[in-house]
Amino acid sequence: MTQDFRFTLQATDGRARRGQIDTPRGDIRTPAFMPVGTAGTVKAMYPEQVRDTGADIVLGNTYHLMLRPGAERVARMGGLHDFMDWPRPILTDSGGFQVMSLAKLRKLDEQGVTFKSHIDGSSHSLTPERSIEIQKLLDSDIIMQLDECVSLPAEEDELNRAMELSVRWAERSKQAFNDAKGRALFGIVQGGDNHHLRARSARHLIEIGFHGYAVGGLAVGEPQDVMFSVLDEITPHLPTEKPRYLMGVGKPDDLLGAVARGIDMFDCVHPTRAGRHGHAYTRFGVVNLKNARHKDDPRPLDETSPNPTARRFSRAYLHHLVRCEEILGAMILSQINLSYYQELMAGMRNAIEYSTFDQYCASVREGWIKGDLPALE
Repeated sequence: MTQDFRFTLQATDGRARRGQIDTPRGDIRTPAFMPVGTAGTVKAMYPEQVRDTGADIVLGNTYHLMLRPGAERVARMGGLHDFMDWPRPILTDSGGFQVMSLAKLRKLDEQGVTFKSHIDGSSHSLTPERSIEIQKLLDSDIIMQLDECVSLPAEEDELNRAMELSVRWAERSKQAFNDAKGRALFGIVQGGDNHHLRARSARHLIEIGFHGYAVGGLAVGEPQDVMFSVLDEITPHLPTEKPRYLMGVGKPDDLLGAVARGIDMFDCVHPTRAGRHGHAYTRFGVVNLKNARHKDDPRPLDETSPNPTARRFSRAYLHHLVRCEEILGAMILSQINLSYYQELMAGMRNAIEYSTFDQYCASVREGWIKGDLPALE
């Protein structure tokens, strides 16, 4: 282990990259998927179960934790790692996206944003400096700058205004961060679906200087081809020696396409949310266990899965749990989904190392198309 944050690029295959991020709390193998532990927990999962899926790092959220239980309280409890019993790295989102999507009566100006809590309507203020302060109180390993996230579609003038404001907030975030020992600060590229604005944002952030660079403002309603078009444009502008993080993405096919375009890190609530709604991700694609066709099916989800849970329970039993809304169903499917996501990331890392990335992606997609129905005799 090192006492400093460091990214090492180990192999490439086309624009796909394999690497490793060293942090004082452990190494992060990239491409990496970060399970989302918004309020100090990955929903329906024990911390050791999250680790057993293969996750090296989880994500926490400034907005939610500042409202409940409060950053100062978490600090008094020894920081977020001790509070949630996760000794490995944690990245914290700055709260900007949640202020946009959840907060009531939001008011934004040059200084920051004031808003009313979605929980109890209480008033709060979030500035770049306060966001960094909260993330330091949480003892986050990777800290994100505060930015303004705009829903798509949006007019160019609005995208430009938000991008320029986010750059100014990035400068203030860097000053507030003040090179905290053992931690890293990431800047966030904004600009919506406008390639020119994205390139300008990247140039400004590189001039400021960050440990890594995130692409924000995607996965906000735009089609996948728009997201990929933005990534095609933006990743060549980002430093090769720094990690690249696509925020809030995504579904398995999004991950394959984004890694192919040079992205190293991801987070998304989708695998655990899908599990709570009866959907399982496997090498056969998505299996909807609410469907009646599973009620008499004795097969496991995947008899060849490296995850023993996916081999253990029958589809009939999982269908029963989902239909009865039993908590165990959400726990099992969340674990299976996160395991599949980590299996996918490990497969991509291995394929990049051996220069078989395109073949790997084609094989994975072929399995999804084939599906999970038994072959006809």
